[in-house]
Amino acid sequence: MVLEVAILTIIQGQQANFERDYQTACQYISASKGYIKHSLQKCVEKDNQYILLVEWETLEDHTITFKESSLFKEWEKLLHHYYDPFPTVEHYINL
Repeated sequence: MVLEVAILTIIQGQQANFERDYQTACQYISASKGYIKHSLQKCVEKDNQYILLVEWETLEDHTITFKESSLFKEWEKLLHHYYDPFPTVEHYINL
């Protein structure tokens, strides 16, 4: 299992729109091969910052299978215009 971790900073004032569109976008990521589960957490100190955690079976399920799919294009269309700056995404494994 690989954990994708993304810190999402949303353009100030767009949080409600982002949260609405995120709910729609969830159908695309959850339909991808190798997807296990995900969660989105909102920062207490910064009202426009979130952390996205996604569990994948393998790194390639995220970086290749999902990122090169039509499902990702829909995810991107719904969410990517909210980010400023664009998020850093890192992957972690259990030891």
